[in-house]
Amino acid sequence: MTHPPTTRLYLVRHGATQLSAEDRFAGAINPQLSAEGVHQAKKLAERLADDAVTAVYCSPMVRTVQTASILAIPHGLTPILRDGLREIDHGHWEGLRRADVETQFPVEYAAWNEDPFAFAPEGGEAGVNVIARALPVIREIVLQHRGENVLVVSHKATLRLLISSLLGFDARGYRDRLDQSPACLNILDFKDPVRARLMLFNDVSHYVDQPRRSSEQLSKWWDSPTR
Repeated sequence: MTHPPTTRLYLVRHGATQLSAEDRFAGAINPQLSAEGVHQAKKLAERLADDAVTAVYCSPMVRTVQTASILAIPHGLTPILRDGLREIDHGHWEGLRRADVETQFPVEYAAWNEDPFAFAPEGGEAGVNVIARALPVIREIVLQHRGENVLVVSHKATLRLLISSLLGFDARGYRDRLDQSPACLNILDFKDPVRARLMLFNDVSHYVDQPRRSSEQLSKWWDSPTR
């Protein structure tokens, strides 16, 4: 019996930016990598330099293009931009600190915190809309690169939503249960565009010895006192 070849996707979050360090909503706005973010991306590039990567895809945001370009250098590749991989748009929250949003838009923030998959702030996107544009890009990549290793550089919310969908988790809890550190590495193996197996998740061992502790950057569900 001939088994279908395994396609391996390296799903990577972009490196740190100044706005991510300040815990600001930065989905649609376009910051560059900070010096720390560049360092993180270079360490990941070193880690993956000997892997047989055949293509690099990324969202068109500056921070993802910068990260993807660094990762592509050892493989002599040029990143391919896909708009569907961009970050979730937080509408009129963009650029604001999380604490400021909670104070200025308490009703909206409470609704989003309860169900970020279905609810979106004014002018923004809900998680379901991100899945609708990002998942077809992943399907396209898997079909075009059967049996190959491919790097895909995207964003925190987009990656959490994709991983939830691909593994069959309830995506309504993506903020509560999944984290994505800057320049982290996730590895998913595919037998076809539907069947995916998670091989590595949120790994940052290329630049730190220990994973970061869960913090207020997840959700109110995590911050709530134990009853």
